[in-house]
Amino acid sequence: MTDRSDDPADPGDRPSVPTSGPPGGLGTAPPPLLPELPEGVEPGIQRPRWKPWTAFVALILGFVAASVGYVFIAGGVAAFGGSFEDPPAGVTISATYVQDTCLILAAVFFAATVARPRPWQFGLRPVGWGAAVGWTTAAFFGFIIFSAIWSVAFDLGDEEDTLPTELGVDESTAALIAVALLVTVVAPIAEEFFFRGFFFRALANWRGIWPAAVITGITFGAIHAGGSPVGFLVPLGVFGFVLCLLYAKTQSLYPPIVLHAINNSIAFGTTQDWDWQIPVLLACALAVIAACAFVVRRAFGPAPPRPLPV
Repeated sequence: MTDRSDDPADPGDRPSVPTSGPPGGLGTAPPPLLPELPEGVEPGIQRPRWKPWTAFVALILGFVAASVGYVFIAGGVAAFGGSFEDPPAGVTISATYVQDTCLILAAVFFAATVARPRPWQFGLRPVGWGAAVGWTTAAFFGFIIFSAIWSVAFDLGDEEDTLPTELGVDESTAALIAVALLVTVVAPIAEEFFFRGFFFRALANWRGIWPAAVITGITFGAIHAGGSPVGFLVPLGVFGFVLCLLYAKTQSLYPPIVLHAINNSIAFGTTQDWDWQIPVLLACALAVIAACAFVVRRAFGPAPPRPLPV
């Protein structure tokens, strides 16, 4: 049984202790023993000690599983007369949804090898509005300034993100809605859960926040190769780095998810030559994200009041 006599955990985490003894008795009853912490969880802050090497193994496993999923989906379409070599846009859209799901499952799987995973261990915990808005705004403008300087320095004004078109947004309204949901809701949630909630946290257990943020940013930019213009990969890497710092500052995954959704909504709307539709898209995306956060809280209960340092 773990000795928690010096545990600084919040009082709310402790069971109530009787203040009076038996009827007519003398003294007080001894406090009951506290339950043993799960293996791999530090006392007090309950921070999971995820192994740094699992970050890269989980990433590889997630993409391997996604590739297998793509083969099954494309093969199923080909069995009914479609083309395996040149599948319809729906196959690519479905496979991307599967990929994001596989990343989440890979993170949960490796987290479970240390201790029972809970949402708040990945950063799914509330944060004060002041800190959230302040740090998110600072991160957003910092990234925008860097991206503008980078774009001017390397003359990237003519480069366009063709991913939405490749996913078939021009083919039907259903495809447009599916891709918009994927880009502005699913990708921000899945990528932040994996890269900031697990990958970055696991690497921070190795050499601390700054090296972990740099490695995570580089990896985040690299995985977008092929789906984004080459000139945008460095800004994407910087974006991944900034999101790590935002997570570390707020100790919550929700500000990075929101900033990711803001960035993707603007980028997606720009590719569609939208104007007033962009804030509408963003509002809808944030509403869906808020609904997901509500479901997580109802399903797993509130997070411990004590913040979890990265």
